[in-house]
Amino acid sequence: MNFLPEEIETYAENHSQKEPELLAKLSRETHQKVLQPRMLSEHFQGRVLSMISKLIQPKTILEIGTYTGYSALCLAEGMQKNGKLITIDKNEELEDFQKKYFDQSEWKNQIQQKVGNALNIIPKLEEKFDLVFIDADKQNYPNYFELILPKMNSGGIILSDNVLWSGKVVKPLKDNDKDTAALLHYNKLINEDERVESVLLPIRDGLTLTRVK
Repeated sequence: MNFLPEEIETYAENHSQKEPELLAKLSRETHQKVLQPRMLSEHFQGRVLSMISKLIQPKTILEIGTYTGYSALCLAEGMQKNGKLITIDKNEELEDFQKKYFDQSEWKNQIQQKVGNALNIIPKLEEKFDLVFIDADKQNYPNYFELILPKMNSGGIILSDNVLWSGKVVKPLKDNDKDTAALLHYNKLINEDERVESVLLPIRDGLTLTRVK
């Protein structure tokens, strides 16, 4: 869903950093071969993720929800030279697709793929993170937040995608809409939790920046 007029979004994209060729190639193949290409971060949001990462210069990054690897590569652009990016996805069928593009990047030795349920994987991670990107199943956003918060370095940033959920968060909630209900709870949670401070940006489908105090 576009929250801004299409011509404004196009203008913003045209006046933002050019999409790297590797990411443009990944995007094309995703649209050609993978179901639900709408899940892709795409050019404009990808440049936003890249810029945030470059400003933070994280040593450790965690991504929950890899999909085809586009956002991971964007986040890696700001990673320190000796840094590590761990990305988790439950869909093992996309593992080889992701790896093909990770291996073509300059961060191929710094990106670690994990396949499985993030709720089981995160507690076993020993790292403390500077940057986390949550972009997986919406019903578990509150659970992911509670799991990763103790693993964040002070001043670390949590990015949460799809927090406007095609505008459903401001419409009457349907009885069977568990995803929207979870996002409503999550948005309230991170806005009121005194351990963090948040700002919700109406970029694409909504992106929240949360800073850990």
